[in-house]
Amino acid sequence: MFAMAFGLVWLGWILFETLHWGLAGLHADTFLLDTPAPNEEGGLRNAITGSLVMVGLATFVGSPIGILTGIFLAEFDGRLAAVTRFVNDILLSAPSIVVGLFVYAVVVAPTHTFSAYAGGVALALLVIPVVTRTTENMLRLVPNGLREAAYALGCPKWKMVWGVAMRAARAGVVTGVLLAVARISGETAPLLFTALSHQFSSWNLGAPMASLPVTIFKFAMSPYENWRELAWAGVFLITMVVLGLNIIARIWVRSRA
Repeated sequence: MFAMAFGLVWLGWILFETLHWGLAGLHADTFLLDTPAPNEEGGLRNAITGSLVMVGLATFVGSPIGILTGIFLAEFDGRLAAVTRFVNDILLSAPSIVVGLFVYAVVVAPTHTFSAYAGGVALALLVIPVVTRTTENMLRLVPNGLREAAYALGCPKWKMVWGVAMRAARAGVVTGVLLAVARISGETAPLLFTALSHQFSSWNLGAPMASLPVTIFKFAMSPYENWRELAWAGVFLITMVVLGLNIIARIWVRSRA
């Protein structure tokens, strides 16, 4: 009880500071203007759009791979499945900065340019293990009686997986995707080595692109008051996004149950 109260006190303090300073730095220009020069008016438009682009790209690439891998681990046994599960566990526990350095060495260094593509690949590598683990666990919770009933009706295995098992585990799989998005929304280290940053709005995926976590990292340590205010506004936005995704995931699971 004391340990729980101790943790809740610090969590409440963090949320209070985030709301206090974040709301103070939040205004219309935050969403309408790009990041400013020191002591000038500006906002976080380029960082917000950049984060949306790279998180969307990572989700689009990583989620299908994670779901298919989770299906393979849950429905098929063998040495390859054991090796895949071991590799997935390593990726799940690997620090995000290691993933960023790996993508830097494989994608950024050979092309001699930072890019949103590289940032999306780094974030996708963080999405895959989360979605894989969630999909596997949800499929293992599906009663075997449903599978046996499908087989008894002459259903092939691929159709049983997609039409019966995945249908029963759909709520848990969607929850896993939402939690993976919540995790990568605040990742800074992988983007420092891959997408870097950009002071203006850009839709060129082959060039450096701004993101909220990297902008917060740069602005929070600056001596300029307007940059620190924007950093707190960015912290508030990311906190609300992560909180909202977790609430949506819980509501989705409860409604489907």
